[in-house]
Amino acid sequence: MLYSLEGIITLKRENFFVLEVGGFGMKIFTTPEVLKELPAIGGKAKVFTSFIVKEDAFEIYGFSTVAELEFFELLNGVTGIGPKSALNILKVDKLERLIAAISEGKPDLLTKASGVGKKTAERAVLELRGKLKHEGSGELVGLMETDIDIVDALSNLGYTKQQAKTALLKVDKDIKSLEDRIRAALKILKGN
Repeated sequence: MLYSLEGIITLKRENFFVLEVGGFGMKIFTTPEVLKELPAIGGKAKVFTSFIVKEDAFEIYGFSTVAELEFFELLNGVTGIGPKSALNILKVDKLERLIAAISEGKPDLLTKASGVGKKTAERAVLELRGKLKHEGSGELVGLMETDIDIVDALSNLGYTKQQAKTALLKVDKDIKSLEDRIRAALKILKGN
């Protein structure tokens, strides 16, 4: 099936883009993070793809790396997780953190994804835990849990969740404590 596509970006929207390949405009669903990485409209891009055949539609999902594609396909293979839910899980955080959450048996982190309930998240952890390994996953999960708390705290202060997440991405990775990360994120938000 389709493993990768290369062409010209002709349109970008909130959850998809159109890639023109050999005269065909391919609508490709993706995450906001991948959309940011893609070149501007008119630029050339290559994405790794998963072609999903449904009863009523054909859909293409695109990713910047093979690792993202493989993780998406593993998630999509879990009972109760379809392509939309798998994509929503990828929107929660960076790939390495999601893998760490599953490796450490933390289903609560996956429930942050739209359309993923507690039972589905637990099933995903149960089915994928042995298939995914990540060095330092315990530390990453701790940081991810802290960041979720920080996003909630910043939301309570009037910032949007997206503003909070964007600020956290800019916080120095060496800053570990909750209080210090909040201070650093607030400094970034006030500077914008």
